Amino acid sequence: QVQLVESGGGLVQAGGSLRLSCAASGTIFSINVMGWYRQAPGKQRELVATITSGGKANYQDSVKGRFTISRDNGKNTVYLQMNSLKPEDPAVYYCRGHTPSGFDAGDYWGQGTQVTVSS
Repeated sequence: QVQLVESGGGLVQAGGSLRLSCAASGTIFSINVMGWYRQAPGKQRELVATITSGGKANYQDSVKGRFTISRDNGKNTVYLQMNSLKPEDPAVYYCRGHTPSGFDAGDYWGQGTQVTVSS
């Protein structure tokens, strides 16, 4: 079973940057999709970005050009580089690992890390 631990959240001024890290207890190489989600107060959890085992990245429209998801398989870590942060970005950010089917199917979530943006 894979455990995911997020870190790197905090308080940043609008226009600033943060890098979130998601460290896995085991290899992430075989996990189909790693992703970042976020949930703001009073709102549903939403997809921010995903990256496949092959390195293909996809982003929510609102973060395109500002956020970058990446992975370091050697460190079993997924990153979310967040630049040009906006007041609309604050939320708890969650890391997810998902393999929908197969003998190694699984759906793993971290505990979340808080991102706060001041204006």
